[in-house]
Amino acid sequence: GGSTNAVMHLTAIAAEAGVDFGVEDCHQACVEAPVICDLKPGGRFLASHLYAAGGTRLVAQRLAEAGKIANVPTVSGRSLFAEAGDAEEQPGQQVVTSFDAPVMARGSYAVIYGDVAPEGAVIKLTGHKVDRFEGPAAVFDCEEDAFHAVQDGSVGEGDVIIIRYEGPKGGPGMREMLQVTAALKGRKVENVALLTDGRFSGASYGFVAGHVSPEAAAGGPIALIRDGDPIVIDVTNRRIDVLVDLEARRADFAPNRIRPAQGVFAKYRAAVASASQGAVTIPNPPPAQVPADLAARSTENAAS
Repeated sequence: GGSTNAVMHLTAIAAEAGVDFGVEDCHQACVEAPVICDLKPGGRFLASHLYAAGGTRLVAQRLAEAGKIANVPTVSGRSLFAEAGDAEEQPGQQVVTSFDAPVMARGSYAVIYGDVAPEGAVIKLTGHKVDRFEGPAAVFDCEEDAFHAVQDGSVGEGDVIIIRYEGPKGGPGMREMLQVTAALKGRKVENVALLTDGRFSGASYGFVAGHVSPEAAAGGPIALIRDGDPIVIDVTNRRIDVLVDLEARRADFAPNRIRPAQGVFAKYRAAVASASQGAVTIPNPPPAQVPADLAARSTENAAS
């Protein structure tokens, strides 16, 4: 499946380097680049199998053959293509495929927007076959509370679990929500969705969307959602919407719970940007990329 962290890391590197590259560029790259490694959790093999099959050299070789990467210097002193050319492919291996016969026709995640995530959220497309989910919100202000609710059966089939105040400012530090997705899998709860302003590991499983921006601690719409609010996640149309007027609640809003932070954590909280900006701490980071056609409020919400 791969980790959604790649989106934030690439966006952060670009911001630090002064390169115009953001979350929407990551989405478009995913649309254009197929998956050629059959790896868990969405696939069959482990990283050790990839190493035995020929490793990252073999992956680079496939990318070079397809014209998807440029020949640049590497830390070894040799060019990237020279390193890729030394790949030793294990005969009969099935881990690394080709661009002509990919594991998936497109990349393993998408960036979606909407009322809940005006600056974007990253949703995994592997480990499930769902492209639309509707259900009532079950809201939690930290991962631990959500985990206990899954364990005791308070939430389950049909729910949209929302874990907030786990973003860059809210953490502070933006934890991975692996504990909750593992608990859902362990209890065999499959018809459920999970949204968070935190992160996910590459090992996370199920219909999950993270990096919801703006985050709750910054007053993002996710902070205004209440238990029972109807949530619609539409991957095809790239939207996460809530079918209530969230802005009507804005006047009464106060952050429910932001963990106290001192010292370097307080400095980090004050300086860190949105996940949609790479969660960098540089002054005046590039604004989040939001396609104009996805910035508008949903028809259902606007009419509510």
